[in-house]
Amino acid sequence: MNLPACTALIAEDEILLAESLRQELSRIWPALEVVAMAGHGQEAVDQALRQRPDICFLDIRMPGLSGLEAAAALAEDWPSEGPPFPLLVFVTAYDQYALQAFEHAAVDYVLKPVQAERLAQTCERLRKALLARQTEQPAPALLQNTVDQLRQLLSAGGLASSIRRPEPLRLLQVSIGQTIQMVPVDEVLYFEAADKYVRVLTRNKEHLVRISLRELLPQLDSQRFWQVHRSVVVRADAIDRAVRDESGRLTLHLHGSPDTLNVSRMYAPLFKGM
Repeated sequence: MNLPACTALIAEDEILLAESLRQELSRIWPALEVVAMAGHGQEAVDQALRQRPDICFLDIRMPGLSGLEAAAALAEDWPSEGPPFPLLVFVTAYDQYALQAFEHAAVDYVLKPVQAERLAQTCERLRKALLARQTEQPAPALLQNTVDQLRQLLSAGGLASSIRRPEPLRLLQVSIGQTIQMVPVDEVLYFEAADKYVRVLTRNKEHLVRISLRELLPQLDSQRFWQVHRSVVVRADAIDRAVRDESGRLTLHLHGSPDTLNVSRMYAPLFKGM
């Protein structure tokens, strides 16, 4: 079976490295068309949803969303109808510890600085994978496999080495004008990302703290606070019920709040009946 024309997206915040990768891909795989170049994670997500490439080359460290977070966001928003989810290749400068994590996932990586021989091996794997998915699993199954793999990588702390975390955060100090309001974390129903801030929702009040959700998340007790969407973290014992609709999407209803929270497919496995 012949491989049809293929497209790719490159996400890399260093312009010279991005152009070098594009040129090397053009030399190794002339039939591969690079349809988009993104300089940061959110742009990569937006461009990929617009262009629907067959392959995404994602730098691990980018402004805003990291490569892993961009891949997770893309998996959450990828439509169930239409072209299959793109194959992912991470471009990374991580050491051998991190590379071992990639070896156990069905996504590939290339190490910076990119070596032509290693990139050629990656291209060959991608060709085989593109051919295989024409006759094997349907697109939804492929997407779910990728989601599962991304969840494992993200739960490993973004492939960082294991560092002992400090005691979980117990008290939020929220600035309100000239006043510092003390908000016990036990009273928080959920946190929601809002640009450079995080909305802090309790039963009776809403606060805004100048911190990103990415920075806040490691400070929370992961047994008590569950990330259910890339922009939402909920206190587990504040959840009353999780309701699944006809399409399989989950919605959370909370104790003492009329708010409902959507659960992305990335985190849906948190909710399984006993």
